[in-house]
Parts: sequence; structure tokens; C-alpha cells
Amino acid sequence: MNRSEFLQMLANKGYPEPVLVEWEPHGSLGEHTHPFEVKALVTHGQIDIAIDGIQKSYSVGDVFHLSCNQSHSESYGEQGVKYLASRKEPS
Repeated sequence: MNRSEFLQMLANKGYPEPVLVEWEPHGSLGEHTHPFEVKALVTHGQIDIAIDGIQKSYSVGDVFHLSCNQSHSESYGEQGVKYLASRKEPS
């Protein structure tokens, strides 16, 4: 998915404007949750997200989604990662 398509999808689903998030190469975040829902478009590098013991990799053009309070861990590839993330507060 490209940036324009992603922004249109966010608008159609009632998400606010995204912010750019950047993580350093080979970094990671252990098991954690967010008190909001997230939709994000990877714009550079790679991110691996593990949910319920299942890890999935996302690279440029991929969109990932995390539900509110969904427990997960993250790790970042050799180039780090940059992604556009939109956070939707629970209703």
C-alpha cells in the first residue's frame, strides 16, 4: 500500500492523521500493550511483531494493526524501521 492509499483508508475508517514513528536498527520492545488501537504503514526498514507467540514481519508498503490493549512484542531489522501510525482511542 502506498502513502496516499493508507491516508485514504484511515480517513474512511475514522482514524486521525498519522505520526511518523522511528526505531533504531536491531532494537526491540518486550511484551507490552497500548491503551488505543493502531493502524500503521511501514515506510522504511522492517518490524517484527509477535502476538500470542506468533511472529509476523512487516516491511515497506505493509500495514499492521493492533487492537486496543493487545499484548505484543516488537523487534526492528538491520535498517531499523519507520512507519506512519494512527492511534484511535477506544469509544
